[in-house]
Amino acid sequence: QNGFITTQGGNLLCSKIIHLVHNNDVRSQISKVLNECELRMYRSVAFPAIGTGQARQSPSKVAGDMLDAIVEFASRGSVQHLKKIKIVIFQTNMLKDFYEGMKKREGSDLSRRESWMSLLKAFFRCKSQATEKKKVILEKKVDLATFQICGESQENVDAAESWIEDLILKEQFENTISDELIANFDDSQIDVLADLQRRKHVTIQLENKLSPPCIKISGISRDVYFVSVEVQKMVQKMKDTEEERSKAELVYNLVEWRYSASNGKFVAFDKLTNMQLEDAKLAKTQHLTVRINKNKYKVDLNTLQGKDDKGKTIIFQRVPKNEGKL
Repeated sequence: QNGFITTQGGNLLCSKIIHLVHNNDVRSQISKVLNECELRMYRSVAFPAIGTGQARQSPSKVAGDMLDAIVEFASRGSVQHLKKIKIVIFQTNMLKDFYEGMKKREGSDLSRRESWMSLLKAFFRCKSQATEKKKVILEKKVDLATFQICGESQENVDAAESWIEDLILKEQFENTISDELIANFDDSQIDVLADLQRRKHVTIQLENKLSPPCIKISGISRDVYFVSVEVQKMVQKMKDTEEERSKAELVYNLVEWRYSASNGKFVAFDKLTNMQLEDAKLAKTQHLTVRINKNKYKVDLNTLQGKDDKGKTIIFQRVPKNEGKL
């Protein structure tokens, strides 16, 4: 009667599977599933691009219908349980349709929609980057060492050869570092890995198609340890950057800091500076130095005025986006 049947997840990595009866009204189907998930208190749900397979519906139309249903659902104030909605795109040629559909919906007036659309934007940006990422192969150059063994008998030569091989094997070590962020390594980070491999005479294998992606480092134990520490620092730096970006996005959805421009209008700060100003305000810090158009201004967070080295003064504003929640 509802147009769907719910079964157990079986061998899939999910608790439930909702099977939809074929219907060309994709928006209605998505809405029904979202409402069912909220009713059943499910925390997350993942959709494929419904209707673009055997039904052969237009990917752009499907993208619009799916996003409209999600935005409409997210805009309701009564949503309490369903926190994560994913659209999994297997066909890379459809990414553009969904991304363009999302872009068209960024102009909504509702603050809730803005925050949800920003999350969708981040999701599609990550999917697009991951899809376009080229396969990375670190060039392996090995300097060979040749041993010439001479002895009184073949038995002595064999014994010496076995001793050398055992010694080499004892010094060899392999370490694997796994993390989802490894899939997002860019060219500069790949260059760092190549430099570490060259300087420390280790072998580095970047397995970005595994789940989770990993980096395998093999060589002499002391060199493997050194390179492993450097790789972990790279991953941690990415985590810190990602957390800072997420926090800045959250703060931006709550409050916006602005400064007065020469034309008398107020201009919003970038999200990172916006977060730094808000953190300083909450910590009751009296002064904070920010950069505006390559000039440094010392901001008095009590009077909301800032001065540069030449004594020029500009006015700052702190504008809450949702008064009832601050």
